[in-house]
Amino acid sequence: MAGREIGRRGMLVMPWLLPAAAEAASLTVGETATLRLEAGERREWLLPLEAGDYVAGLLTRGTDPLVEGPGLELLAPGADAPLRRLAIPGGGPLPFQFVAPAAGAFRLRLFAGAAAEVGLGITRILPRAQQVAPDPAAAPLDSPRLQALRQALRDGADAPAEMTRFWAEITRQGAPLIEKRPDGALVSFLWRGATTRNVRLIGGPSRDLPPLARMPGTDLWFLTAAVPPGTRLTYQLAPDVPELPDDAEARQMAVFATAQADPLNPRPWWPADPRRDRYTSSSVLELEDAPASPWLARRPGVAEGQVWRRRFTSPTLGNTRLLALYSPGVTPATPLPLLVMFDGDAYLDIVPTPTILDNLIAAGEIPPVAALFVGNGPGDARDRELPPNPRFAAALVQEMLPWARAQLRLTEDPSQIVVGGASYGGIAAAFAAFRHPEVFGNVLSQSGSFGWSPEGAPPEWLIEQYASSARLPVRFYLEAGSFERGRPGRVSLFDSNRHMAMVLRARGYGVTHREWSTGHDYIAWRSSLAEGLQALFRP
Repeated sequence: MAGREIGRRGMLVMPWLLPAAAEAASLTVGETATLRLEAGERREWLLPLEAGDYVAGLLTRGTDPLVEGPGLELLAPGADAPLRRLAIPGGGPLPFQFVAPAAGAFRLRLFAGAAAEVGLGITRILPRAQQVAPDPAAAPLDSPRLQALRQALRDGADAPAEMTRFWAEITRQGAPLIEKRPDGALVSFLWRGATTRNVRLIGGPSRDLPPLARMPGTDLWFLTAAVPPGTRLTYQLAPDVPELPDDAEARQMAVFATAQADPLNPRPWWPADPRRDRYTSSSVLELEDAPASPWLARRPGVAEGQVWRRRFTSPTLGNTRLLALYSPGVTPATPLPLLVMFDGDAYLDIVPTPTILDNLIAAGEIPPVAALFVGNGPGDARDRELPPNPRFAAALVQEMLPWARAQLRLTEDPSQIVVGGASYGGIAAAFAAFRHPEVFGNVLSQSGSFGWSPEGAPPEWLIEQYASSARLPVRFYLEAGSFERGRPGRVSLFDSNRHMAMVLRARGYGVTHREWSTGHDYIAWRSSLAEGLQALFRP
């Protein structure tokens, strides 16, 4: 491969192996500490708090896509081990929130694996007394098991003994509580807390952050939802969410101050990442009949492709991003078909795309293909570039693809080139093919944001462009999850993907359209990516 390889200079950082931090300085609301951390350095700031204080802040880090920025931890008074992780090492700005569990002089600790410029600021501290108490609607008691528990308590059962038996049962089988029925299952999300003030569900089958209800006289909080067969998703629970006297958006965002993996669920979404704690992890809900994911794990004897990462500066866009190029372990004599994926880091790390490609190629499900993973630019570049953006599409075709062709012998036949992504990446793929059908003959969209429109235009702008234009030589694989339905009166991802498929078929396009029992979630996209690759690449 031509060109000089640039290795990832950031490394997996274990904070307890770094040198001791310098003496802590103080940090107050509205103040931002801007500094340079050297490799291996730790810095701390004192933050005196009262029990229940809601704290919000912002961590800014460098924009070099090959350097992992510092991580941030919260330390309890007098302790050296972290109470929780507020930010794992990474890049770009990151808001953080937490609630002080007790009074005392807490510390914020930055730790760096590589030298980096960083800014740390506290934007708000709201005492518990100023947090407006909510009046959430009680969740319905639909679960037969919970109905039986409530009835036993009403009939005079020994409440402590009954609850001890119930929690022992949940500990044995794990949460959430799943009760099968012919049309799927009833799933009850549970939280145990005698002094807990409120609990909200993040993710799961609802996008509305619904509250859990408390069973009177017990330490049981619950929310029961009916889910269809094949459900696969991730979720978090947020106890004691601060109630802010602010607008609806700020109050909604406050859930992330306490959001965490379900402590009763033995299946974490990030089981092998030592950088994550319960606050930066989620929990998995997967019914027994969820579609199999046979292509995710590396198989013995399968030829392993290679992945090269490069820092790439775009003159058109005026920024730098990470590009990665995959070449298959088996290379044919003819030019390679090409897969182009947006959100490149996610499709390398969260979605094991190279392994999926290796396995599909070895099984003869797809021909040997190359893949170009397009990372995001710094800051808010993703939000500006991936929703239909002619300059980004031009940079992709005129700058990034020529770079990839200089490294590998790639086909120029658009019928053998697939462009894809998830969410904004899905609509970006459909727009790239709309603008450049001479380059991209296939679109792979996972939960594409087809409800998007430019400011002032009606929703579903790109769907209208396809509906009102001559048919192009492009094929489509579209998918969305049934839990991506939105609030009444708003265009949902699920409905806009269904509309996109209907419009394309009416215009004579070849379309494979799949609907899964999933949410807006990488656990879904990693499981179904192989289906899209087979639909568009299969010989």
